[in-house]
Amino acid sequence: MKLNLRHVVVLLILCMSWTVKGQDIHFSQFYNSPLNLNPAMTGVLNCKNRFILNYRNQWAAVLKANAYNTFSASYDQKVPVGREDYFGIGGTLWSDVAGESRFGTSQGRLSLSYSKKMSGYRKKAGYLVFGFDAGITQRKFSEKDLRWPNQITNGEFNNTPSGETYLDTDFLYADVTAGLLWFSILDKNTNWYVGAAMHHLNRANISFYGADESLYTRLTLHAGAQFELKPRIKLLPNIIYMTQGPHRELNLGANLRFAMGPSRLTNQSWELGLWFRNADSVNGGIYADALIINTRFNYDKFGIGFNYDFNVSDLNAASAANGAFEFSLEYLICGPENRGVYCPRF
Repeated sequence: MKLNLRHVVVLLILCMSWTVKGQDIHFSQFYNSPLNLNPAMTGVLNCKNRFILNYRNQWAAVLKANAYNTFSASYDQKVPVGREDYFGIGGTLWSDVAGESRFGTSQGRLSLSYSKKMSGYRKKAGYLVFGFDAGITQRKFSEKDLRWPNQITNGEFNNTPSGETYLDTDFLYADVTAGLLWFSILDKNTNWYVGAAMHHLNRANISFYGADESLYTRLTLHAGAQFELKPRIKLLPNIIYMTQGPHRELNLGANLRFAMGPSRLTNQSWELGLWFRNADSVNGGIYADALIINTRFNYDKFGIGFNYDFNVSDLNAASAANGAFEFSLEYLICGPENRGVYCPRF
């Protein structure tokens, strides 16, 4: 088997997934995965219950059947406290699998939040939200499918033992996150929010060798808004910045939301957006990573989103600019609302 450019890229990606010391999953539609973004977003919704499914497929043009696949399912609800405040309760299950070694991470966690009204009234108010979540994570891989540099001779793979030994190829660890969120509702068409979260506060040991390899704490800063440009057309800008160990990522862009159907159907709309993501290199410097086209359709209690990432980094020599695609599905259960405050719709 001759090593061409794609094989080299595959080998590098496998090595990166092995050595980046716990670099987290991410979604281009981060605003459509609120519980993965910040536990303080638990229960921040206009209805009573919310179900969300997310799926991401990345680098299929390079890795083919061994592409990165990320699945997430979450549920949350809000519970009234007194006349104006809320508890948020939720749970998330997600799984990420990559490469021939089936290097995988799976997590189940519970999220709690408390939304405290700080100013205003129902249709114009400001809220401060405190959030916390705790979960159990499984990390594993298939040892027999790994390829190591000492198994490559004259550009060809040989099946001699690599000499690598592992203490455990399948283990569990606890994970803890805390977050804050502020959101303000100015009227039914205008709102804004800003949030911050610290993930992996307990810095669990994630080494397969039994060494001390603590998971990097990740800081997430994010913000978004909704403005009415003209009747039946709204602008929804969003931004997220994440830093974890030596890694940095910035994702920003905006959607236009076009109302559809009769004006009385306030939750029937179509969205179209353009986003840009850049990151820093472990060797120094900042590089452009992806240009993202996003669309979403909202109808009554359903929201369906789709995006495609066009790779614009050096990897496009092998990927032909094909990066990733994502799909999200949201379902709301509302019921009668006789109290409370309007919330941003993420």
